[in-house]
Amino acid sequence: MSRIPIRVRLTLVFAIAMAVVLSGVGFLVYVRVGDALLSSVDQALRSQMTEAQSRGSAERPLVDQDATGGTTLAEVLTASGGVVRATPVGLSALVDPRQAAQAAAGATVRRSVELRSPGGHWRVLAVPARGHSGEAIVVARSLEPRHSTLERLFRELLLAGSIGLLLAAGIGYAVAAAALRPVEAMRRRAAAVTAVSRARLPVPPSRDEIGRLAITLNEMLGRLESSFEHERRFLADASHELRTPLALLRTELDLALRRPRSPEELELALRSAAEETERLSRLAEDLLFIARADQGALPIRPERVYVGDVLDTVAERFLSRSAELGRTVRAEPSRLEVDADPERLDQALSSLVDNALRHGAGDVVLSAGLNGDGAVEIHVTDEGGGFPSGFEERAFDRFSRADEARSRGGSGLGLSIVAVIAAAHGGSASSGSGSGRGADVWITLPHAATSASRPRAPALG
Repeated sequence: MSRIPIRVRLTLVFAIAMAVVLSGVGFLVYVRVGDALLSSVDQALRSQMTEAQSRGSAERPLVDQDATGGTTLAEVLTASGGVVRATPVGLSALVDPRQAAQAAAGATVRRSVELRSPGGHWRVLAVPARGHSGEAIVVARSLEPRHSTLERLFRELLLAGSIGLLLAAGIGYAVAAAALRPVEAMRRRAAAVTAVSRARLPVPPSRDEIGRLAITLNEMLGRLESSFEHERRFLADASHELRTPLALLRTELDLALRRPRSPEELELALRSAAEETERLSRLAEDLLFIARADQGALPIRPERVYVGDVLDTVAERFLSRSAELGRTVRAEPSRLEVDADPERLDQALSSLVDNALRHGAGDVVLSAGLNGDGAVEIHVTDEGGGFPSGFEERAFDRFSRADEARSRGGSGLGLSIVAVIAAAHGGSASSGSGSGRGADVWITLPHAATSASRPRAPALG
């Protein structure tokens, strides 16, 4: 059944429903016509019974057979069922002795019987004889005309019903085909959609369920197209980022091997190659981290964490480096708590401090506070020139860099990793800057004091 086309299945269902309806209507018409014909026969019997009663004591026939065409019988019976008079002569009893006794006693007997002589189906009416106590008059009328009429009606209903059913099935098929034609058009267009095409499904003019389905599918194709484009840019940027250190590493090694070198020259070449190798290793780890996050496999082990402790730990880690640069990294005290993975939170804040030392200027300050929604915001600020105009909108995109003044080194994945870690904790990452204020990057996490009453975002992995 599942292999049958939908339009055929719809037509079959419609045809079966129409067959049931037509059969019900035909049966109702057949029964009503049969009842009407039987009522007509009973009415004729009552009229002829009146005539037979008026002739009960006369010598002439009980009914005029010439007038009835021989379709009416009449007789007078005793209470025991014996025939006193009959029209036509020699007619056997039309009812059994019990029914004859009931009619002679004053009851009215009406029934349909099948007689052997004369043969066929007859409608019988028996009543007491007028002025003859103990006798009954019986009148019978043939039901053959009624049966013939019902047989003809049955054939006509069967023929009309079959024609009507065929017409209804044809109309149902046409309607189903017309309704599914847009679906077929969408199927053909969808078969031509590829990862590199920008095809869209045709939207039917009617704003019905199929039209809304086409609009929804086109929106889905748009999202998939954006996702594919994002992945293509990611692969292209990753290839570019990998190509540069690999080219430098190869150049260093080629130069070192081109002619005999002194130990000092070889050491210098190896140190340069080690730096490029370290850069490749960090880039590979960052790419692996983002790939795991995209697949939902980023391990997050949340626990109750004091934000101030994490800020102090990160600030202490960068004391030596900041001193070499003639700058300071300090953490403001905080007693706020969050439910977070301490290692991932440390990783995100370390990346922000590293960016501030690499691209910013002046002191770097780590601080935390509650925003208007009751969530915890952890800020990392510097005193440099801030982000260039328009960069904040794409600051957390992968391989996104500001202008050359703020992009000395780095792969452009640091802020992307920060955003991934924040999202994994049910939070978000944001950035801001202003003239003379330097760069301000922060992550927002649910406050531990309110996390029990709010649904916590599920950790990735």
